[in-house]
Amino acid sequence: MKEALERAGYVVAATGGLGEAVDRLAEGRIDLLITRPYVDNISGYEAAKYLLQRNPRMGVLVIAGLLDDQRLRDRAAIERFEVFPPPFTSAQMLEKVTEVLKTTRERAARA
Repeated sequence: MKEALERAGYVVAATGGLGEAVDRLAEGRIDLLITRPYVDNISGYEAAKYLLQRNPRMGVLVIAGLLDDQRLRDRAAIERFEVFPPPFTSAQMLEKVTEVLKTTRERAARA
């Protein structure tokens, strides 16, 4: 996902966990938080709520699936495992990121 976002022109600050995300928020403005359903043994929802307290103007996108990637397809074929639900494309992810950022900016303009 990081590669696809960077190819689309986004600056991505990937973190290894919730503590590092808090540190990144302290360093500067973050427009969008992308998180998984679980982060450091807590729900992504709880993590996002916690981080939003530190930056209430950022958007939040919880991604529960996998990005469609040739590496994933190769590994699935070699190891004979199935993926459900089907992975999403980078174009689908980028479309959703654009939509969330637009909504977030519109909400901020009304505030």
